Amino acid sequence: MNALIPIGFGNMVNKDKIIAIVSPEAAPIKRLVQRAKEDGTAVDASAGRKTKAVIIMENNSVVLSALLPETIAQRVKES
Repeated sequence: MNALIPIGFGNMVNKDKIIAIVSPEAAPIKRLVQRAKEDGTAVDASAGRKTKAVIIMENNSVVLSALLPETIAQRVKES
C-alpha cells in the first residue's frame, strides 16, 4: 500500500512519488513554481499561508506546503 504523509492542513502526498523537497527561496525554484502555476501542474496545499516547502513529484507536479522542508523530510523518514 502507498504510504501517505501529511504535509499540513489535512493534505497528504504519496511518499513513494516524491523526488525532492526544497525551500522556495532560490530563484530557480521560484521559476519552477511559477511555470507549474502557468501550466496548471501546481498544487497549493499551503491553505493561504506562506509557502515554506516545495515538493517535486514524479509526475512533474509541484506541491506547495506551509510546513518546513525539514519537517516534511522527517515525516517521510518516520513513515
